[in-house]
Amino acid sequence: KMDYQKTSETSHKNIISDEESIIDSPAKRWLSWVNDLKIESYNTPPMYGDYEAQRHWMELTLHIPINRWYYYDLDWWGLDYPPLTAYVSWICGKIGSILDPTWFALDSSRGYESDESKLFMRSTVLICDYLIYVPAVLVFVNWWFAGNSWKKRELAVLLILLQPALILIDHGHFQYNSVMLGLTLWAINCFFYDHDVLGSIFFCLALSFKQMALYFAPAIFSYLLGKCIKNDIRGVMKLGITVIVTFGIVFYPFLGSLEQISQVIIRIFPLQRGLYEDKVANIWCAINVIIKLREIFDINLLAKISLITTLFAILPSCIYLGSNPDKRYLIYGLANSSLAFFLFSFQVHEKSILLPALPICLLILDDVFWCSWFIN
Repeated sequence: KMDYQKTSETSHKNIISDEESIIDSPAKRWLSWVNDLKIESYNTPPMYGDYEAQRHWMELTLHIPINRWYYYDLDWWGLDYPPLTAYVSWICGKIGSILDPTWFALDSSRGYESDESKLFMRSTVLICDYLIYVPAVLVFVNWWFAGNSWKKRELAVLLILLQPALILIDHGHFQYNSVMLGLTLWAINCFFYDHDVLGSIFFCLALSFKQMALYFAPAIFSYLLGKCIKNDIRGVMKLGITVIVTFGIVFYPFLGSLEQISQVIIRIFPLQRGLYEDKVANIWCAINVIIKLREIFDINLLAKISLITTLFAILPSCIYLGSNPDKRYLIYGLANSSLAFFLFSFQVHEKSILLPALPICLLILDDVFWCSWFIN
């Protein structure tokens, strides 16, 4: 904290030195931002917020048989993300229970928020950042800004990694959105280097981590389909097999019966939650201020209306991207598709804004005014 009344030449030098050290060490962004942040719903019973949800999933996957993961005590933060999230929770829970078994003791650990457990949980988010998201950003910048100066590349990396919404939501509110966004960015990188099969695997993994990655699916589908039609139509079959095999491996433990896989799908796509959650800045929430959509219309009708509206919103950019499968157009297509989903789709959560924020932030040095306006 700075005392502006005592600013001097010495303090200016210290400020410059501090800024340079933060740029040199992105880990300090985590320490400086998070040190004074309270976890969302910190120490607030009865549900304790998203931090407790993530902690509980580590507890759940650690102690409950895998075929019961999507059934166990659904009223207390029941698992509602795809299996890859559950697998990562299991790994984190396994490591954490070695350090202190009480952090993830079945049922008795609910609402547990010791300083040590919070440090461990926060560290897992940071580690995921550095394992998946940060390397993906570096690879993207090297391709996108190839031929540009190192100074411009470093500036792009800094602006992308310091995107405030992702820092606040993942490290303050507490989630693992950077894993899904990082896997998506790895898919984009693979497409840039013409490794389309590997890119498809990465995108399937992003979908298998958080279903919100579907916001990007129309643009990626259009790009790959257009590229296959333009170059080799047989590539469609190869990519199709890749998608089926990847999802088959991820979901394999839950394919034992129709009832079990149906439960997984119902938990991942909870239509019963309604048109949107809380106060989210999309079209339906804005209209609902004047016209009470959720009170007037049946939930199934609202789902159909939002589906049709979303399809119309993404159609122009998808058609253009499919007929012009250019790698640079792909980023703009991803921005259009994800923003259309955020504005018009069914069951939108406020954190979903992170999806359009990713491709828009990637364009921060190409469309400075619009991108900075959106991010701000």
